[in-house]
Amino acid sequence: MKEKNEYLDKTPYRYRRYVGYTLATIISLAIPFIQINGNQIFLLSFDKKQFHLMGTAFDMQELYLMPFLLMLLFLGIFALTAIGGRAWCGWSCPQTIFRVIYRDLIESTLLKLRRIKNKQKDIDLSKNENRFKKAVGIALWSILSLIAASNFMWFFVPPADFFAYLKEPTEHLFLIGMVLCIAGFLIYDVIILKEDFCIYICPYSRVQSVLYDNNTYQAIYSTSRGGNIYNEQKEKTIFKIKDFVDPSSECTACEACVSVCPTHIDIRKGMQLECINCLECVDACTTVMGKLGKPSLVQWSSTNNIVYNEPTKVLRKNTIMYFVALAITISILFLMSGEKEYMLLNVNKDTELYKIKENNVVSNTYLLLFQNTESKPLTYELEITNNPDIKITRFEPFTLSPGKMAKKVVILETDKLLVNDSSKDTPIPITLKAYAKEDPEKVKVVRNATFFFPRADKLK
Repeated sequence: MKEKNEYLDKTPYRYRRYVGYTLATIISLAIPFIQINGNQIFLLSFDKKQFHLMGTAFDMQELYLMPFLLMLLFLGIFALTAIGGRAWCGWSCPQTIFRVIYRDLIESTLLKLRRIKNKQKDIDLSKNENRFKKAVGIALWSILSLIAASNFMWFFVPPADFFAYLKEPTEHLFLIGMVLCIAGFLIYDVIILKEDFCIYICPYSRVQSVLYDNNTYQAIYSTSRGGNIYNEQKEKTIFKIKDFVDPSSECTACEACVSVCPTHIDIRKGMQLECINCLECVDACTTVMGKLGKPSLVQWSSTNNIVYNEPTKVLRKNTIMYFVALAITISILFLMSGEKEYMLLNVNKDTELYKIKENNVVSNTYLLLFQNTESKPLTYELEITNNPDIKITRFEPFTLSPGKMAKKVVILETDKLLVNDSSKDTPIPITLKAYAKEDPEKVKVVRNATFFFPRADKLK
């Protein structure tokens, strides 16, 4: 009895997934409302033409970080798949979470329309009571779909702006239309398309097969203990104990692992593209075999462990390479994000190289474009850092509101003989430094420009 309880007392993977789903839901709902220094943790705003990451706002001209974020995403998925198979699909994917909320919470727990352990059985809609419950379930999910669609839009439109826009619906029909379209798709996807999305539409299932190896963790059936469920001679699946070729096979042919599978597969046939590693089959077999005092025939393990009786190696050549690539990408990402400029400045030289005024005063004209990428008004100053003989004669400090741009004509002059060359005009490198008076150490940019000095014969 003690040995039997040892197998039965294990916490089902289903409950662990429910905890993971709850945490993922809370995090996805909370992130849009969290701000650092007035900026979002994550926001891709097409309205404000900004990208926010961990409280730092990047203007569209600074989206050089996006390729590294995409590399980080794909490398992370590849590494996760090589180690844990389709763990993302079964444990974190919004599609799976939405289906569990609708099927397990609404239909099974609240409305009692189906049983969680028999996900493949269709609901009997011949009864009026069941049809009414089905309508209630669709209504409940429709409300949740609107919330989920709004939550998705909050990563593109900050919640404060989102709710302000809703107060003027006629002025923001595109936003409202997007929310309704996303909600409509979620209703169709979760209620009608269901797991067919994972099987036929999601490209991840096609990618996984090239990322798996014998050390990849997955839901795997032990043929050495349970026996081969597929009779190659008769070319059919075995459904009764008496049909097993080996009488010592431990599989009871109870079909518990099959009836509980959300993607309608038989895990006993081996690895299949449809498997999302939700481990429902592991829980089902653990319950059945545990009552017999035996470990589950379907386990969260690897081919090396179950088939070849070898230890699973998490650190191996391909996973090490993934971790190295991830480390390099993260390092580059942090290095480049650390060089962020908290204002934007473009310097353009006027088409006229220079002007010569009275007393041999030489002037150059520039057009400077300033943009305030911070969330507060800033007053900008300008100075030349590397040539004291050249002065700024036309520029007044000015204040710029958040997100706004301003063009300023700047004139630089000198009354010194910088170059005594009668053969040609001479370009002189200069360094312009613009900064905010409110925070000169943080909000500053340095730009290189060229001051043109005329040849000596043009001077009086």
